[in-house]
Amino acid sequence: MPDNGVSRAQQEDEHIPTSSKGAALSAQATATPTAAGVPAISTTTAPGLPAASTTTARRAGLLVTLVLGGLTALPPLSMDMYLPALPEVTDALHAPAATVQLTLTACLTGMALGQLVVGPMSDRWGRRKPLLLGMVVYVLATAICAVAPTAELLIGFRLLQGLAGAAGIVISRAVVRDLYDGDEMARFFSTLMLISGVAPVIAPVIGGQVLQFTDWRGIFVVLTFIGVLLTLVVWKWLHETLPAAQRHTGGVGDALRTMRGLLADRVFTGYMVAGSLAFAALFAYVSASPFVVQEIYGASPQTFSLLFGINSVGLIAVGQINGKLLVGRVSLDKALGFGLAVISVAAVALLLMTSGVFGEVGLVPVAVGLFVLMSAMGLAMPNTNTQALMRTRHAAGSASALLGTSQFLIGAIASPLVGIAGEKTAVPMAVVQVVCALSAALCFLLLCRPWQNTRAARERLVKR
Repeated sequence: MPDNGVSRAQQEDEHIPTSSKGAALSAQATATPTAAGVPAISTTTAPGLPAASTTTARRAGLLVTLVLGGLTALPPLSMDMYLPALPEVTDALHAPAATVQLTLTACLTGMALGQLVVGPMSDRWGRRKPLLLGMVVYVLATAICAVAPTAELLIGFRLLQGLAGAAGIVISRAVVRDLYDGDEMARFFSTLMLISGVAPVIAPVIGGQVLQFTDWRGIFVVLTFIGVLLTLVVWKWLHETLPAAQRHTGGVGDALRTMRGLLADRVFTGYMVAGSLAFAALFAYVSASPFVVQEIYGASPQTFSLLFGINSVGLIAVGQINGKLLVGRVSLDKALGFGLAVISVAAVALLLMTSGVFGEVGLVPVAVGLFVLMSAMGLAMPNTNTQALMRTRHAAGSASALLGTSQFLIGAIASPLVGIAGEKTAVPMAVVQVVCALSAALCFLLLCRPWQNTRAARERLVKR
């Protein structure tokens, strides 16, 4: 293998692929040191000189990880930092609570639909230009939210904020697909989970602290500053990862045909739907846990925050176990299947406990069940994304858009169902989780058929 500035041992140590097109620090990096999503640090060497140090490669990979992690964390920051300010917004804008709630719905809807637009754009024009455009629009929309005089204007620009912020979600996944393959991609998604998983936990805390010094508009000022900072970081350090030869040249019709072709792929659709249903079980927890833990089981807000944080730590920890210990030793389908099985068992246990089959149970057993369910998401989420994207090197942006939109839409449908029987019972939450978990496992078995998913078949699909 020709020397490309990073030895094979170093590549294996840093989890940098050597065989896939567009791989980080590969032959592309030799020709153009600032290409392939790697910081502008030359990794090439003159003949007779030592190869680039492992430290340089590690720093390059770490910087890309932090940039993509920041882009992935921006949407939950945009959603959750704003939560503590909802009552204040209602008073300040003299709007009904239901109207102010639409500012959350608008942002979530924008994030779902924006991915369908930005994903195909990134397949046609590359990853960098649509991402920078999305970030600039995000900054402008967020700044206008900070000065919005009416609830209606705030709703409109929250929708635009979500549409633009979707660029970070969808293109981050596409960049990972450009740079990594197979087990390396699964490891990287697990690492991203470490960063993006912290965002929903700390976002309300940050929002609460901001409100101690300013009003609700200050939260959007902080988000604007974060957006500007990320835009500058992307502009300086995240370079193009999709070579011009691999881009699509068609218009909207071609993008729609590409998405239709992806959906016609039974296995891709199986992973997409299975991952989205598992994500919906997580959405059900997020939506219902405040009243389940506090109203039904009588926990204090501090206890609820502690339990929410512990569950998030469990998800992140299992995601790291998946990336550091399981990937490369256990097939991705086995890890995914085990994760879906654990989620299903935990959901059934929660249903039995909340429906009174075991009599009156306290908070501790229910909290344990929720912890197990949440932690197992660390196996389901990165591996469904990896297995789906493994089949779509030719259209990673469109595939990433379908994955993200499916997750948001199915999650948004599941969330309201948890309160269908009122706030005095946790049974609806458990029922939604059982239905989502078992349906995810069923999709995985019937559509993905993991026993047929041999390594040779996957490699043939990647080379197409």
